[in-house]
Amino acid sequence: MDGVHDCGGVEGYGPIVMEDENVPKFPEPWQRMAFGLHWGVAFQGFWNIDAIRHAMERMGAIEYLTTPYYEHWLRCNEILLVEKGVFTQEEIKNKQNEIRAAMSAGGD
Repeated sequence: MDGVHDCGGVEGYGPIVMEDENVPKFPEPWQRMAFGLHWGVAFQGFWNIDAIRHAMERMGAIEYLTTPYYEHWLRCNEILLVEKGVFTQEEIKNKQNEIRAAMSAGGD
């Protein structure tokens, strides 16, 4: 695959900047939850490394480049769980709308 997701061996991106060791690994609470969800879904047998990579490679370049790292994980889990028939896309959208409404109202 030669896409935005596979930059191995590509030059010209400059040096890798290592984060300060004092920077939290999960700067926002949703990132910690996304991490846990991602591995929980894996341990339930809904994906393996090849499936998750294939899901990530199917993200469009714009979506991939304009979303944070853990959002990639959430999107890949969404793709795979819909494909496995665990949820429908409509159920996911309904839950997203429910969460947005609750957050707008100041709820958790």
